[in-house]
Amino acid sequence: MAKHDDNSTATETGHSEFLTGDYTFGSVTDKISAVVLTGRTPRSWYVGFAISFALVMLLLWAVTWLLVKGVGVWGIDIPVAWGFAIVNFVWWIGIGHAGTLISAILLLLRQQWRTSINRFAEAMTLFAVACAGLFPLLHLGRPEYFYYLIPYPATTGVWPQFRSPLMWDFFAVSTYATVSLLFWYVGLIPDMATLRDKATGKFAQISYGILSMGWRGSARHWLRYQRAYLILAGLATPLVVSVHSIVSLDFAVAIVPGWHSTIFPPYFVAGAIYSGFAMVLTIAIPLRAVYRLQDLVTTRHLDNMAKVMLASGMVVAYGYVMETFMAWYSGSQYEQYMMLNRMFGPYGWCYWLLIACNIAIPQLLWFRAVRRTVPLLFVLALVINVGMWLERFVIVVVSLHRDYLPSSWGMYVPSFWDWATLFGSIGLFAALLFLFIRLLPMISIFEMRELLEESKREAP
Repeated sequence: MAKHDDNSTATETGHSEFLTGDYTFGSVTDKISAVVLTGRTPRSWYVGFAISFALVMLLLWAVTWLLVKGVGVWGIDIPVAWGFAIVNFVWWIGIGHAGTLISAILLLLRQQWRTSINRFAEAMTLFAVACAGLFPLLHLGRPEYFYYLIPYPATTGVWPQFRSPLMWDFFAVSTYATVSLLFWYVGLIPDMATLRDKATGKFAQISYGILSMGWRGSARHWLRYQRAYLILAGLATPLVVSVHSIVSLDFAVAIVPGWHSTIFPPYFVAGAIYSGFAMVLTIAIPLRAVYRLQDLVTTRHLDNMAKVMLASGMVVAYGYVMETFMAWYSGSQYEQYMMLNRMFGPYGWCYWLLIACNIAIPQLLWFRAVRRTVPLLFVLALVINVGMWLERFVIVVVSLHRDYLPSSWGMYVPSFWDWATLFGSIGLFAALLFLFIRLLPMISIFEMRELLEESKREAP
C-alpha cells in the first residue's frame, strides 16, 4: 500500500499534485473499496454513529411532542412568528450548495481537484436537503395538510396560492433534491459494479448488482454514462444559483425592514457556498484522518477549498457592508433603526459574534501556512458554520422582534424544544453520513483511476 505524508508537497503543475503515493489501478480500487467491503469498521465510527443516533432519537421526541402540543412548544410569539425552524431551514439549504458546486460546476470547468471530494460532498447535499425539508413542514403547524403546497388537480377549484413563498420553496427544494439525487446516483453506478465484482458475500453481491443496473463497462455504457452525467451537471449548475435565490425571496418579498432588499439573492447564494464549503471541510478533515486518506485527499485539496471559502466569504462581507450602507443611504428611519438595533440592541452580541466568525477570523485564510495547517483549518470551518447559523438567526429573529410600533416589540427566547430540534437535525445529518461512509464508496473509484492514468501520462 502506498505511503502518505501529510506534510509532503506535490508538484505544482499537472494532475499528480492531487494524487500522492505510488498507486496502481488495483491499489486505488482496494484502498477505497476496503472501507466498505473488507476493512474493519473503526471504533470511532461506532462512537460517532451512537452519538448521532441518540440525537436522532432526540429529534423524534421533539417532533412527537410538537405534533401533540402544537408549535406553541417553541419560543415563537406574536412579533417573532419565524424562529429556529426557518433559521435552520435556510442554514441547511445553504450547506447543501457546496456539493452541487463541487460536482457540477467544477466538472464543467474541468477542475481535477474535485475528484477526491465530490462523492461525499454530493451525499452531504442530499442529507442537508433532507434535514432542511423537515422544518417548513413542521413550521406549518398542521403538517398533515402539507399537500396544500403541491399544485394538485383540485376538483373543488381551490388551488394553492402561487404567490406564496411556500409554493416557491416547494418547487425549488424538490427540484434541487431530485436533480442532486439523480446526479449522485448516476455517478455511483460504475463504482457499484466494482463493489459487485469485489464483494464476497452473496447479499452484498446481489445488492450492489441491483444498484449497478447491469453495468459491464462496455464502450456503449461509458458513452451513455458520460452523456447523462454531463447533462445532469448542466441541469444542476443553474440550481446552485436559483434555489437559494428563491429561498431569499421568502424574505425579500416581505415589506419588513432588514428583509425588503434586492441584494438578498446574490447575498444568500454567496453565503450558501461559504457555509457549504465549510461543512465539506468539517467532514473531509476527520475522514482523511480516520481512514488514512491523506494521499487521496491531499493538503492541496484542502487548500483549494479554503481558497473558495475565502473568496465566497469576501462576497458575504461585501453583502454586510452594502446592507449597512443602503440602510443609511435610503434615508428610511426604519431601515436605519433596524441596523442600529442589530448592532446595539438586545441581540447585538449575536451580530458582532457573526461578524467575528464570518469576516474577522476567516481572514487568517489569506495565509498559506494556515490553509495548509489541517487542525487550524478544521477549527476555522467550525467557526464559519456557527457564524453562518448566527447570520440566519440575526436575519430572521432580529428583524422581527421589534416591529414598527413599540407596542408590538417582544423578545424571542428559544425553548428546549427549539434546541432539541436543531441538534436532532444535526444528528440526523451525521447519522445518514455515517451510514453512507459504511455502505458506499466515499471517494469515486473510477474517477481516481482516470486521474491516476493522466498523472502517469504526465510523469515522463
